[in-house]
Amino acid sequence: MFYRPADGHGLPHNPFNAIVTPRPIGWISTRDAQGRDNLAPYSFFNAVAYVPPQVMFASTGSKADRGDTKDNVSNIRETGVFCVNIVGHELLDAMNASSKTLPAGEDEFLHAGLEKVDCETIPCARVAAAPASLECRMTQIIPLAGKSNFLVLGEVTGVHMRDDCLVDGRYDLTVAQPASRLGYRDYTIVKDLFELARPDDQV
Repeated sequence: MFYRPADGHGLPHNPFNAIVTPRPIGWISTRDAQGRDNLAPYSFFNAVAYVPPQVMFASTGSKADRGDTKDNVSNIRETGVFCVNIVGHELLDAMNASSKTLPAGEDEFLHAGLEKVDCETIPCARVAAAPASLECRMTQIIPLAGKSNFLVLGEVTGVHMRDDCLVDGRYDLTVAQPASRLGYRDYTIVKDLFELARPDDQV
């Protein structure tokens, strides 16, 4: 099968998200200028650089009470900071609950029954139970083609790792078991690993 996105795919559901998988979930927390916290998951998320460490997430869509975007991008425009919380397998239900569209200023931490703690380097809350969290200062917000599509880039200024996820000096993914987004309503959890040495790796 071949199709041009501009012409439509003719399938019951859009296959694009199922093709580009798995995608890590950036569970983004922000705080607005009035001090109100927000939390929402984004599956267009990834790390983009090592030195300095940088991440990105993309927000698609808008809310009537936020104009051309959603709560998190609006908050980041105000404050310039955000936190990326990693979704461990035990947090899937809470992550899903936090994706509900709520009025601006309503706290998804409370809605999802999550404990929050303050970040160390930025004025923002993070998910206390997350296996890892990345405190970030926004470097750019880039409008993308299409309505209400924005790319947010940030430099990581602080890293939290849950103590049980550190095993023999390594962040152990089999303990953290991060969730990833697939297509449609499908998700997966990292449980099984294998190593693959690159040709340039020294023995």
